[in-house]
Amino acid sequence: MAVLLHRLGHGAYRHRKLVLGIWLFVLAALITCVGVFGGKLDDRFSVPGTESQRALDSLSKTLPEASGASAQIVFTAPEGHRVTEAPYTAAIAQAVAEAEQAPQVSEVVDPQSSGAVSGDRTTAIVQIQYPVQTAEVRTSSVDAIQDAARTAETDGLRTSVGGSVFNSKGVHVGPSEIIGVAVALLVLVVTFGSLLAAGMALLPALIGVAVGLAGLLALAPAVSVSSTAVTLALMLGLAVGIDYVLFILSRHRKQLARGTDPKESVALAVGTAGSAVVFAGVTVIIALAALSVIGIPFLTTMGLGAAGAVLVAVLAAITLVPAVAGFAGSRLAPKPGTRAARRAADAEGDTGRTTLGTRWTKWVIAKPLLTVLAVAGILVTLALPGMDLRLALPDNGAAPHASTERKAYDTISEKFGPGFNGPLLVLAETDDGTAATSSQAGAQVAEKLSTLKNVKAVLPPQPTSDPTQSVITVLPASGPDSVRTDQLVRDIREAAPDLRDTTGASVAVTGTTAVNIDVSNRLSDSLLPFVAIVVGLSLLLLMIVFRSLVIPVKAAVGFLLSVGASLGLVVAVFQWGWLADVLGVPHSGPVVSFLPIILIGVLFGLAMDYEVFLVSGMREEWAHTGRARQSVVDGARHSVRVVTAAALIMFTVFAGFFPLDDSLIKPIAFALAVGVAIDAFAVRMTLVPAVLALAGRGAWWLPAWLDRILPDLDVEGSSLQKAAPAAPAEAEHKDPEPVS
Repeated sequence: MAVLLHRLGHGAYRHRKLVLGIWLFVLAALITCVGVFGGKLDDRFSVPGTESQRALDSLSKTLPEASGASAQIVFTAPEGHRVTEAPYTAAIAQAVAEAEQAPQVSEVVDPQSSGAVSGDRTTAIVQIQYPVQTAEVRTSSVDAIQDAARTAETDGLRTSVGGSVFNSKGVHVGPSEIIGVAVALLVLVVTFGSLLAAGMALLPALIGVAVGLAGLLALAPAVSVSSTAVTLALMLGLAVGIDYVLFILSRHRKQLARGTDPKESVALAVGTAGSAVVFAGVTVIIALAALSVIGIPFLTTMGLGAAGAVLVAVLAAITLVPAVAGFAGSRLAPKPGTRAARRAADAEGDTGRTTLGTRWTKWVIAKPLLTVLAVAGILVTLALPGMDLRLALPDNGAAPHASTERKAYDTISEKFGPGFNGPLLVLAETDDGTAATSSQAGAQVAEKLSTLKNVKAVLPPQPTSDPTQSVITVLPASGPDSVRTDQLVRDIREAAPDLRDTTGASVAVTGTTAVNIDVSNRLSDSLLPFVAIVVGLSLLLLMIVFRSLVIPVKAAVGFLLSVGASLGLVVAVFQWGWLADVLGVPHSGPVVSFLPIILIGVLFGLAMDYEVFLVSGMREEWAHTGRARQSVVDGARHSVRVVTAAALIMFTVFAGFFPLDDSLIKPIAFALAVGVAIDAFAVRMTLVPAVLALAGRGAWWLPAWLDRILPDLDVEGSSLQKAAPAAPAEAEHKDPEPVS
């Protein structure tokens, strides 16, 4: 692989205008496709094969209003008044009439017809149904509903609009993300000591992100792409794109400082550091693509979309970086006497000065057992809240307090009970094709459902276009994300055989709440097998790369500690509400159901990334000197600074998405940001050196028979190091340069 990438680097350097032109042409073509054919993003959560999804699919044909999107206008009378007073009933009636004229609306149910008036007569709800899914509801329709609500405010009523038409708001590029990129640029300037080098690092990364994002959006007309998938692709594309370019370009500049010819230097950087980039990128891609085996379409799209963004970031790093470096030539070399030149010399150990990375590593391994116990103890403590992890999909109760959907949600919960925000739909079907039989069976089912625990109310059965069907709305006494509501769904399903025997009707629980519960349950069931696959893959890959048994086991344990600590912090902040006000978290409750799997997939690749860049230098020092403890110190000298910069950049990019008022993106951004920080600084830079120092020579042991059967990927580019001729300035070095 190293030889192939070396040739690719040579070719991209020589044909730099062509390479840059191809990338810009592809970007322009994709942007054109998005502009001409761009389709709608689809934020539906579906779980094929589940009871709730089958029933919902059936209702989409026989009663589209029940399976489509919904909106609610909540009216609250002024203090001391009731919504049943004549001026207010007239205002509500006018709002109903205007809502009926809104585009796409199929049905508007006023409070008198539905009985949706609170017990104290201060609040009323107008229900609005659409025959289409949320993704297909046009913005103009939602605006018309909000305008209809505002007309009632002139008569003194307070109004708010909620319902499923308000969901994840999609791609966000705002001040916080721009600040994140600006901080990343600052880190690059400090790392390289050159504005030119920092700009050259950022340019390929941004082009790669733009191509990846435009490519995903261009697929929207043909493939179901969610807004969360696009935002995750943007988040990951920025983070890994900048990091991968940083690794290759920092290697290139270090070689230029030693006098290597620019053309050979960039090819060697692509062949060595680029090999590690490809390895790290492939691990992220495999982990993200593995999300498709869970069988949930929106998660498959998220995984494949993010994997595509990472793939583009890898391609940009190994082709655009040498091309852009070709335009700069030797100007990227640190000028003699500058701080950047001194840092390059320090990394090679030529100045006698001790780098910060060397000092840190020496301090860590001075008492390695104490370091291991301290770090492991802290991470296990941080992971403890994760034992209380509860998973669910967020609803309007997790929206910002000032938003209209959150106001509607809170008012409904207060005046009608939390279950009114998450009704269950029970589809009753009989074998007899007469409407009378179906209606009678539906009434019997409704009567029996009302006796179940945690049921607050059961509405009369509603017929569909199929005479064998009726739909019964069940209002739980608990909210949509409550474990009691989850249990109610289980109770109804367990009662299904008895209901079939006594009423002659088969029942199936569906609706948005039931579908979300099924999604969360499917993800919960998939979590442990997915962890096992990822950990097993990490053991195999690192065994191949480092020809060791201790290093893969240590890396896997460190990865699990990072994931556990990250999930523990997520539970503490988002589920328990610790520091929620300080951090601007609007709601405490169950964690987003797909967050753990996304965190595991992404953090796995990043952990392998940092592991390779840190440990490869240590392994090469061990191969040259045979001094186990000293090789840990000398190897860290070459890579700690770059890995620190990479982790800071990735943390900043992820943290830049945290301020978003999006109930899906905010916890994911938080989990990834703290996960990167914990894994890079606590595990890779602290725990790893301490464990290697403790293991001594045993850290690099591999049975001979296993060494023979494992393939040699040459991720470190050792074949190039042996073959590469020394530059004049390099002749005085006896050992090849360790890979960072």
